[in-house]
Amino acid sequence: MGARRRVGGLIAFVAESEPGPPRVAVVAGRRIGGAVVRNRAKRRLREALAGAPMSEGRAYVVVATSDAVAEAPWEDLVEWVRRAVHEKE
Repeated sequence: MGARRRVGGLIAFVAESEPGPPRVAVVAGRRIGGAVVRNRAKRRLREALAGAPMSEGRAYVVVATSDAVAEAPWEDLVEWVRRAVHEKE
């Protein structure tokens, strides 16, 4: 089984995966806005995820749940992503 974490304007699902580098998917549904807003949210999430601490052998699905992901200050978004994908010990 995996874990689900809601932080700020996003939800992250983390689960075991096959051995190797982490697998990542970014999702932004129509509920958060038009195509421009969705694409901006996904671009920002991908960039924030690039610096996030992710573990080998894990699969991550990060879902933007509001247009806050597209509009939030960069530092807030990076912190949301870091807290969402952080492994609890």
